[in-house]
Amino acid sequence: MTQATQSAIRTENLVKNFRKVEALRGLNLDVPEGAIYALVGPNGAGKTTAIKILMNIFGATSGRAEVLGMDSTRLRGQLFVPIGYVSENQEIPGWMHVDAFLAYLRPFYPTWDRELERELVGQFDLPPERKLDDLSRGMRMKAALASSLAYHPKLIVLDEPFTGLDPLVRDELIQGLLDRAEEATILISSHDLAEVETFASHVGYLEHGELRFSEELTALVDRFREVELTFTTPPQLPKTAPEGWLQMSSSAAVVRFIESRFEPERTTQRIRGVFGVTQNVTFTPMALRAIFLAMARTGRGDT
Repeated sequence: MTQATQSAIRTENLVKNFRKVEALRGLNLDVPEGAIYALVGPNGAGKTTAIKILMNIFGATSGRAEVLGMDSTRLRGQLFVPIGYVSENQEIPGWMHVDAFLAYLRPFYPTWDRELERELVGQFDLPPERKLDDLSRGMRMKAALASSLAYHPKLIVLDEPFTGLDPLVRDELIQGLLDRAEEATILISSHDLAEVETFASHVGYLEHGELRFSEELTALVDRFREVELTFTTPPQLPKTAPEGWLQMSSSAAVVRFIESRFEPERTTQRIRGVFGVTQNVTFTPMALRAIFLAMARTGRGDT
C-alpha cells in the first residue's frame, strides 16, 4: 500500500473471517488527518473488528491497514505513544486510585503533560483518591479518556465510548474530545447516530462488514432531501424511479420520495421532466438517522 501523507488511517481490501462468519468484506477506509471521523452502523456491522485490526489486537484474514503511516501489524510498545485508544469495555486496574493510575502511566509517554492532566481531572470531575472500581461506569470512561488525552496523541481511537452513559456524561466526554480536536485525528465508532451528528466532520456507514459510503458529513446532509410533490389530479408514477430517487410512493394527488443527489435546480428540472407541471414542491432536509434508515431500507429492497 502506498502511504498517503494526508491520511491518518487507511485500509485496503481488509477482510476478517471468524470461521464461517465474514466480519469484514473488503473494507476500504480512509480517515483524513485532522478529521473527526464517525464510523457508524448497527451492532454486529464490523466496527469493533475493524478497530481491533487497526490497533493490532486482531490480525486480518487478508488486506492491509495503515495507522499514522505505519502498517498496523507493526503497532506495539513505543509505537503506540502517539495513539490514544479507549474501548467500550476498557480494562483498567480497578484496585488503583485515580491519581495512582495516572501516575503509573506517565513514564510510558514522553509527551505526557502534567498541566493537561490536571485540567482533564478537573474538567471530568474525577475524584483522585477514589478507587477506579468504586466509580460509576461513566466516571471510569472519563478516567480512561483522560489517561488517553494527557499525552497529546496524534490519533484518538474510541470504540463505542458512549454506550449506556447518561446524556450529561456523554456531553462531557464529547467536549473533552472537541477540546483536543485541533491537535489530533479522531476515529470514533458508534451506533448512536444522533450523537455523532452533533460533532463529526466525516462519517462512514458500515453494514454487514462493508462500507456503504464515506464522506464529509455536511456533504452527505446537503445531498439528501425528502421531496413532496402536490398535483391537481393523481399523477402517473414512472415504472422505474430515476437514479438517486429512493422510496417513491403516492397517495391521492401527492407523491413522496427521497432525493439522494439533491441540487435545487437539477432536481427541479428532473421533477419537471418526469411529472410535468406540479402544483407544489417541497424539499425538506433530513437528519442523519433518517438518511441511514432510507439507505438501509433501500438496500434491503423495502418500498
